[in-house]
Amino acid sequence: MKRVLIVDDAAFMRNVLKTILENGGFEVVGEAQNGAIGVKKYEELNPDLVTMDITMPEMDGISALKEIKKIDSNAKVVMISSMGQEAMIRESVTAGAKSFVVKPFNENIVIKTLTNLF
Repeated sequence: MKRVLIVDDAAFMRNVLKTILENGGFEVVGEAQNGAIGVKKYEELNPDLVTMDITMPEMDGISALKEIKKIDSNAKVVMISSMGQEAMIRESVTAGAKSFVVKPFNENIVIKTLTNLF
């Protein structure tokens, strides 16, 4: 079972993603409410995959992605974005994101996107 860390500042979104992932056969090993905590949890938990919101307080998702890639160049990070964030999605892919998912979530697309990384 693939181990996932969810990084999103909205508790509601973390809960929605957690339910989708667990229903899809993933194990959610941790959650973080901003990028800075996400980077620390990545080091502690060494997950197989990270879902990373782009817009968060303290440290945004793109900055956190860059820090995680410094720790582990093979890290699999999927960016979570809202509609209209195309420029940020391009920047995150350039910074090493493996893929992205757009809010609002379609459960099948989330599972397919994450499963295709393995």
